[in-house]
Amino acid sequence: MNSRLGWRKFVNAFMLTLTGLCALLSVSVLLIVLGYLGWNGWQYLTWTFLTHLPAPVGESGGGMANAIVGSAKLLLVAAVTGIPTGLLGGIYLAEFGGRTFAFLVRYSADLLNGVPSIVMGIFAYTVVVLPMHHFSALAGGLALGVMLIPVVLRSTEDFLRAVPNPLREGALALGASKWKAIATIVIPASIRAIATGALLGLARVAGETAPLLFTSFNNQFWSHGLNQPTASLPVMIYQYAISPYADWHRQAWAAGFILLMLVLIANIGARLILSRKSPAPRG
Repeated sequence: MNSRLGWRKFVNAFMLTLTGLCALLSVSVLLIVLGYLGWNGWQYLTWTFLTHLPAPVGESGGGMANAIVGSAKLLLVAAVTGIPTGLLGGIYLAEFGGRTFAFLVRYSADLLNGVPSIVMGIFAYTVVVLPMHHFSALAGGLALGVMLIPVVLRSTEDFLRAVPNPLREGALALGASKWKAIATIVIPASIRAIATGALLGLARVAGETAPLLFTSFNNQFWSHGLNQPTASLPVMIYQYAISPYADWHRQAWAAGFILLMLVLIANIGARLILSRKSPAPRG
């Protein structure tokens, strides 16, 4: 009996130590990558880099102000197109979906979420860029918006299903219609979680490069409106990193650091929104 108890304690301690070491290894790799990027990016980050256009090929200096603004425009288009579609789709699956059709929608969303980004770029190039006969920020934003839809759809469905059924039943018992109960009770009860899922989805697509190579392409100057090719941080990082110029390599590190900070801010903001207490829904 004592030997069996001792063996169980040994196995428990061994597995606890093993899982702890694996967790420490995972965190260490992440910290090393983030630390290396932060160290190399921060020391080359200057005010000129944030406010100036790229310098001509072969010359040192310049910045990526157009790429920072271009990435913001692309994410804005992606949010306007992807978040409402994913939100309404998630509401349908959580509140109205049946069996067969809802299963097909969920399965399609999961497949779309797993499609390589370069395939999405080719698709967007075929259906948007070719008919327009030119690259544009609109095409790039639409490509990112399509990638955002399944993330928002699945997260919205999960968060709406987490709302207790007595809230729905109480609204219906008071005479509210199905849609009014959803709009005034269910959605407000989970709005913070839905906003968190949307922010995390935007943070994910913010670093995509392949779809933008086929859609928004690039621009060394300011891009006015949404109907012109535009620069973006992921594409600029790619082009500067593979260039033969040392100064461009340094700027690629700085751009990577900025992109990392934007993603980090989005994740922290999502956590803060989720951690705050949701207000009581109004009837």
